[in-house]
Amino acid sequence: MFINATGYYVPADRVDNAHFRELNGLTSEWIEQRTGILTRSKSKPEENVNTMSVEAVRDALPRLPYDIKEVDLIVSASYSPHDTVATAAHTVQHLYQIAGAKALYLSSACSSFMNALEVVEGYFASGKAKKALVLSGDKNSAYANETDPKSGHLWGDAAAAFFLSKEPVNETDAEILEVYTCGLGDLPKAMEAVHLFPKEGGISMPEGRDVFMQACTYMPKNVLNLLANQGYTLDDLSYFIGHQANMRIMANIAKQLNLPEEKFLHNIEELGNTGSGSSALVYAQNANRYKRGDLVALTVFGGGYSTGACLIKQR
Repeated sequence: MFINATGYYVPADRVDNAHFRELNGLTSEWIEQRTGILTRSKSKPEENVNTMSVEAVRDALPRLPYDIKEVDLIVSASYSPHDTVATAAHTVQHLYQIAGAKALYLSSACSSFMNALEVVEGYFASGKAKKALVLSGDKNSAYANETDPKSGHLWGDAAAAFFLSKEPVNETDAEILEVYTCGLGDLPKAMEAVHLFPKEGGISMPEGRDVFMQACTYMPKNVLNLLANQGYTLDDLSYFIGHQANMRIMANIAKQLNLPEEKFLHNIEELGNTGSGSSALVYAQNANRYKRGDLVALTVFGGGYSTGACLIKQR
């Protein structure tokens, strides 16, 4: 499976840490120390997952080596859809008149993008699709309870778009060597840890400590397993992109793996936790950084619980 083009959209507005002092009693210094976040992106009232996904597609189109109408599968991956019926996938299909394409929506919390990649992989393997578009984004600000001192200060808004093909279109198309996902609902605190009740309090993370520990366990484990499966070692890894939940998680993983800071790509300090598309967003934002032969790992952990990873080789 190959990446033909990527794009992203990040709202222009930023909310700094000082905003939360009167709302939940947390100081700027405490938030920075505990999360690494300095600001977070916030969409305008009229923006939503559908509009942000459209903007991410528009950003990718100048680099797309074929007509968007050749796409035959569109997958929207999000846990905060604007419309659970007319999803971002259907919105993009309508806007660009992509007749005949399959369009669907899925959610597995902050692992949603990785699950979308695996769904595309399955369609490709079955011969039911050849070119796909994955849209992943969240408008966390629609559901964030900013008075909640446990998680109200974490969330940002953004979207990413990935155009994928079963076979390479250009010789420079990066190859997704392997995708892995796993549901972890069997873990002891999985059902208590993270919730999003649209009408009853929005996003909450009552078991943040457990989320932290599980993310520190599964995100590096995923990457090590994929590297071994593909015949690589940690020394071969060029960049590590984790779900942008907390910089302390990244620091913990760096220590575990003995990886230098320059191998970690991140945006949480500016954008906060942008949800299901956070790792995809970091990858797309750094598209001009990668060189031929680079090996890039994306790894995630989400509520539910859920986890996943993919390994990408630059060509």
